[in-house]
Amino acid sequence: MKTTMSSLKDMVDVNTIIGDPVQSPDGLVIIPVSKISFGFASGGSEFNRNKNNDNTEDSFPFGGGSGAGVSVQPVGFIVAGNNQIKLLTVDEGNTALSNLFDFASKLTDSIQQAISKNSQKSTAQQNNNNQTTS
Repeated sequence: MKTTMSSLKDMVDVNTIIGDPVQSPDGLVIIPVSKISFGFASGGSEFNRNKNNDNTEDSFPFGGGSGAGVSVQPVGFIVAGNNQIKLLTVDEGNTALSNLFDFASKLTDSIQQAISKNSQKSTAQQNNNNQTTS
């Protein structure tokens, strides 16, 4: 069981779920996103082969085994560039994740617009104050 858990620990890595970013020639950054599923099983038993012998190692043979499985499925790609972030999904069944990225994108756009409007208002007020004092 320790060997199985150690092997699983070696397989689990954040870079497996969120892949290494790749930059395209036009400046976009593409990050692959995957779904990973792990499973493992382990078991064993001891058999009393001869009831008349003492408790020596030969009198109790051991049988056991373990196994593990990994499934990696691509979910989509995060594309960042040109002042926007988009999630391009591989399967349309993952709409919740896509909606989350769309919401985050719209939220950042709204924040940027609010900041832009505030800075424009501040500039306009400064210009009006400068004109009245001149």
